[in-house]
Amino acid sequence: MLLHTSVFGDGEPIVFLHTGLQTGMTDFEEQREYFQSGFKVILPDLRGHGKSTSQELSNYYEDSAADLKDTLEHLGVESAHLVGCSIGALVGLFFAKRFPEKVKTLTLSGMMAEKPANWSEIHRNMVEQQNSLLENDQITAYFDQLHGGGWREFINLSEEIDSYPFGETADLSGLEMPTLIMVGEENANETKGAIIAPLLNKQIHVSVIPFAEHLVHSEQPEVYNQILNGFLGKYSVFGVGN
Repeated sequence: MLLHTSVFGDGEPIVFLHTGLQTGMTDFEEQREYFQSGFKVILPDLRGHGKSTSQELSNYYEDSAADLKDTLEHLGVESAHLVGCSIGALVGLFFAKRFPEKVKTLTLSGMMAEKPANWSEIHRNMVEQQNSLLENDQITAYFDQLHGGGWREFINLSEEIDSYPFGETADLSGLEMPTLIMVGEENANETKGAIIAPLLNKQIHVSVIPFAEHLVHSEQPEVYNQILNGFLGKYSVFGVGN
């Protein structure tokens, strides 16, 4: 399916893939403002989010990667810098593995490379938090307005304990493009797997950002933007400040 997409600026294309229950326009807001002066900023709503309405979410990451391929081709974008956080990072990773020729660079955050020993406990707490959303009429009304009905199905997907694609995130050795992994120092499960990644693949760089946890791009936007811009500057003729 073609994803509803907003586009800002001019230059080499950079795609920001939002986190779960956000949209292209409600997430990466600081990055949109920062990077549109040097890049063409592309902000899709992922499948089941925003105006990319869909009830078919069972094969989420594979289908979302195919959605992104179709959308970029529709926009005439042959290849792009790809940036994602959390669900967006997982979609970005699937896309980069399956369509490497379409990815100039890959930047991931909010992603666990290794399955934590206490995954069952983490997953149980996550499901409880998500269920509490469904019990709040004000929150459900907001998400209904933002996403339509698909977001409930999206939440239901994560109730399966094996819903997180650790088989994909644990194997980064085959990534062919320059890759940056940014993690918050306060999230031990994300930093643990990330710091060994450069030992397995010399294309991978890692930045551990202080005073941040899962959403480093919104918790430390200035630091995140500067690091990302520096990384992109090594592989792009465009850039902020160039």
